[in-house]
Amino acid sequence: MQQTFTKSDLERKPRSWLVILDYVFYAAVVAALAGLVYYHYQYRDSISLYFPVFLGGAGLTIFLSISSMILATIFGFIGALGRLSRFALFRIIAAVYVEIIRGTPILVQLLLWGFGIRSALEGIGFDPYTIAYNFLTLLQFNSIMPSPFVFDAVFYGIIALSFNYGAYLTEVFRSGIESVPVGQTEAALSLGLNSRQIMRKIVLPQAFRITIPPFANYFITLVQDSALLSVIGGVLELQNLISAAASASGSNSSLQLFFYVFGAVMFFCVCYPLAILARYLEARFAKAY
Repeated sequence: MQQTFTKSDLERKPRSWLVILDYVFYAAVVAALAGLVYYHYQYRDSISLYFPVFLGGAGLTIFLSISSMILATIFGFIGALGRLSRFALFRIIAAVYVEIIRGTPILVQLLLWGFGIRSALEGIGFDPYTIAYNFLTLLQFNSIMPSPFVFDAVFYGIIALSFNYGAYLTEVFRSGIESVPVGQTEAALSLGLNSRQIMRKIVLPQAFRITIPPFANYFITLVQDSALLSVIGGVLELQNLISAAASASGSNSSLQLFFYVFGAVMFFCVCYPLAILARYLEARFAKAY
């Protein structure tokens, strides 16, 4: 007996329980957002009082993160070239740099830069504040200089963060460069291109596209790790101001908790657009391949 099927029978019927789970999920998200808004509304007076201060701290956090990431990119690219160098000495130095930095806690490195290396450099006469002040004096912008204590804390904090993340970016850039097929390099050589032209026109454009996702992830993590600069002292970034406001609230534990929750929301507002930008860049550069 031959059995016949209609078009409706062949179509896959949606699973009702999956639809129900979708509605439950969205309802939970809406309820969580509504609860978060109501929670912040209860402390609206504290928000109106401290928000301008926190906004300034968020601006300093963004400045620290961008400055550290620029230097970390330079350190990472130099480290990647060292790891791929044909000279054994350069490979050894780059490998030692990567393994030591990745094998020690970032908090220890911040303390080492903020107190140990800072004191050693001051002992030999190195003063970054004086150098920056004299340079800005030539440009007639020395009025924007902060106090020496704050400047030194920001300077060594940026160096410490960039030196740490440069080790991670070294491996990111190295893996991105090595992921480009060797056949493309051989084809470029056969066309008469030298090694610099191959690196600049063939390898790096493709490696850049590959390294966008991990680079963006490390940038977001660096924004969050900038809160650790409070251990150096003098860096009035967002987390430092949040902790100061929480300490000023005295024995009011509910208000202290609110300040930390509000600080987490502000960090999220800084990091989430970076994640969106990373996804956009990844999709944008993927169209060319």
